[in-house]
Amino acid sequence: MDASKKRRKETEEICPVDESEIQSSSSPVVIFAHGAGAPSSSDWMIRWKDKLKKSLLAVEVITFDYPYIAGGKRGVAPKAEKLVPFHLDIVKETAAKFPGHPLVLAGKSMGSRVSCMVAANEDIPVSAVICLGYPLKGTKGAIRDETLLEMGIPVMFVQGSKDPMCPLDKLQAVCNKMKAVTELHVIDGGDHSFKIGKKLLETEGLTQDQVEDVALQAVAAFVSKSLAF
Repeated sequence: MDASKKRRKETEEICPVDESEIQSSSSPVVIFAHGAGAPSSSDWMIRWKDKLKKSLLAVEVITFDYPYIAGGKRGVAPKAEKLVPFHLDIVKETAAKFPGHPLVLAGKSMGSRVSCMVAANEDIPVSAVICLGYPLKGTKGAIRDETLLEMGIPVMFVQGSKDPMCPLDKLQAVCNKMKAVTELHVIDGGDHSFKIGKKLLETEGLTQDQVEDVALQAVAAFVSKSLAF
């Protein structure tokens, strides 16, 4: 072993590299909120947490449980507005823990709606919001677009084409009226959780993971553009 390689090896042994220290300051921190019916420990949330971390090259993806469902409780989700203060505290704590890193809010269904409400808070410097299955349509059929129309922060929507909670024509109409930069990625044949029927996947010669990976590529490109602003 030559002298230079020996010195480098000795340095690495004395001062091992911490991967967190070589993360770029432009690497985002993602706060990822769950939907109304399942906590952050659900299989779907765990799988997408990992996917988001890898595709966005995130420093960390923070998940949490809203109080009504925390600790194994199975309460009924309150109105989204009532979850904003708790969610906002999580975001503030995360911002303090990772100073200098861009904040990206992400959410599954209800969690995406609350994320949009939190992002509207002027005290929080959010760079982008990722909505995974946005529940645009309320239980009585009303289109819940008030928060979206008020937003000025870039918003990315990933929606299944067969999601009954978000008719695509209604969402596109809302996007056209929004003052924020928006992008919509549609998962053909996907339901509210992006699940695609086996027959359609076989016809297209695709797997569920492949379809979701394409969506994640679109999300990563959108976030990258948003961080460049």
